[in-house]
Amino acid sequence: MELWYTEKQTESFGITAKITKTYVNEQTDFQQLDMIETEEFGTMLVLDGMVMTTVKDEFVYHEMVAHPVLFTHPNPENVLVVGGGDGGVIREVMKHPKVKKAVLVDIDGKVIEYSKKYLPSIAGELDNPRVEVLVNDGFMHIHDHKNTYDVIMVDSTEPVGPAANLFTKGFYQGIYESLKEDGIFVAQTDNPWFKADLIQSVNKDVKEVFPIVRVYGANIPTYPSGLWTFTMGSKKYDPTAVDETAIPEIDTKYYTPRLHKAAFVLPKFVEDLIK
Repeated sequence: MELWYTEKQTESFGITAKITKTYVNEQTDFQQLDMIETEEFGTMLVLDGMVMTTVKDEFVYHEMVAHPVLFTHPNPENVLVVGGGDGGVIREVMKHPKVKKAVLVDIDGKVIEYSKKYLPSIAGELDNPRVEVLVNDGFMHIHDHKNTYDVIMVDSTEPVGPAANLFTKGFYQGIYESLKEDGIFVAQTDNPWFKADLIQSVNKDVKEVFPIVRVYGANIPTYPSGLWTFTMGSKKYDPTAVDETAIPEIDTKYYTPRLHKAAFVLPKFVEDLIK
């Protein structure tokens, strides 16, 4: 007998993967958490029926959250990651020697616990001495820490359940106030095929808070449609103005200095969404 996991990405479309083992099937205090082994993508973390990360393709998302913003800010000493309890973004942040301290705030401690156990290649830097891990509400953490961070990264699930507040104008205003005078933030903003309205609304809200707003994309096969967007809001620095020849080579599988600017070149239908 074959066992398959299917993520219903819309009411009429989904993706499916053959699984060989279930490690965790648990309703936490905040969400349904499943850790499964798939033949095609290796170990997969699923929250509320949505694929969060897999061993095979995780590097794309985590690199593209971390590196474009960290190579845009000239001195990102203090970094906050909201969500991202699997530790992948933190792993990439730790590749930047300028970062003196990175704070990870995830509301669900079970995500951190099980990621350390079943996704060690992703969560391996959570115990780095430059990292502080807090099990807390990221929305409230930002509210309570004004003028604190150089860079804030929002590694959230889709805007449902515990992540709903992380897609509101009030949250972006809180981020602005939590950043220093030349701070930058970046957030994952879903896909343009199924969530065009979300991308439009986020772009509109962020533009009302930040003077510089840029959207960029990446290809992530296990995420809905495969085409994923990220939105960056900056007080001072424009990521498209970065000198790519000044970006040092680091240990990556997707991001490169040449890709830094190229990622901001969007398909026309995505450009039209954010005009």
